[in-house]
Amino acid sequence: MFDETRLDDPEALASVDDDLREIAGWGAQVRLANGAADAALGTLPGRVGPRPRAVVAAGPDGRLLRTVLERVCPVPFVAWPHAGLPGWAGPLDLVVVVSARGAGSPDDEATVAHAVHRGCDLLVSCPVDSPLAATAAGAGLLLPAGSLDPLALSVPVLAALHAMGLGPEVGAEPVAVALDDVAQQCGPDVTVDANPAKELSLVLADHVPLLWGGSPLASRAARRVAEHVRVATGMPAVAGTVEQIEPLLASAPEHDIFADPFDDTGDAALSAAPPALVFLDDADLASRDGQERLEAAARARAVRTHTVAAEAGPDVARFATLLAVGRFTAAYLTVGRAEA
Repeated sequence: MFDETRLDDPEALASVDDDLREIAGWGAQVRLANGAADAALGTLPGRVGPRPRAVVAAGPDGRLLRTVLERVCPVPFVAWPHAGLPGWAGPLDLVVVVSARGAGSPDDEATVAHAVHRGCDLLVSCPVDSPLAATAAGAGLLLPAGSLDPLALSVPVLAALHAMGLGPEVGAEPVAVALDDVAQQCGPDVTVDANPAKELSLVLADHVPLLWGGSPLASRAARRVAEHVRVATGMPAVAGTVEQIEPLLASAPEHDIFADPFDDTGDAALSAAPPALVFLDDADLASRDGQERLEAAARARAVRTHTVAAEAGPDVARFATLLAVGRFTAAYLTVGRAEA
């Protein structure tokens, strides 16, 4: 059973103190990453060459860069999560690699080595004293990594791509401020009745989370939040498209309001937990049709719904807001579900 009183209990919250401090520090990490890369970014106006034929964003964090840039980048933008590079990548292409540690990842090292061998231009974010930096030396632009957080490192990388004419302007401070705001609203000292993340943890406490984001950024945030909920709590959590979530809503078990939640011997123990549908809203008006479809499907099965909204602002700031609220929620779910 979920014990909501633990969400405002300092002793209970202490069990996830490290996680809460990490999330609360995301805004500071963005500023650190931007500060470390600032001097390198300042050299870009004098070194930007011809527009590349294509951009290859390597590694698992390349998907976030693609999500931000794919719709606006004037050249093909490919996320490549595998070791090495696509067979077609060559001197006309730009390869982007983000590696917080700069060592210990054979995939990153293989990608940079292939890029150098093929004569690709490189944009690498990693520690300046790392083996990866040594491998990339002289082959492109190195952004010193001032943080171990991939989201924080993506901000100066996006700023560099903007300076190259490949994406929108991305400022570090709006992203950092958005994350600071979430930390203030969702911190452990903010009580359940005023805390969006604690409120969402109550919505999901005894339900299977179904998460949907209507835009590419919100959809990626939904997948990340679902992953964090699964890892933190062991709960099933699903993020998907309208077409994937609609059948789950249609087959949702009807909730018996008279069932005894403490009965672990009869049908109550065998019945599946009902779903709860969470909309991640990043102010993208194009997503409204999909949300209306899911709302109708949820009403038809009396499925509870909840919306997490990000205020209008830069793309990365909206994504960061949704992700941070979700991470706080996962931590509070852990607290509420723990045995006293």
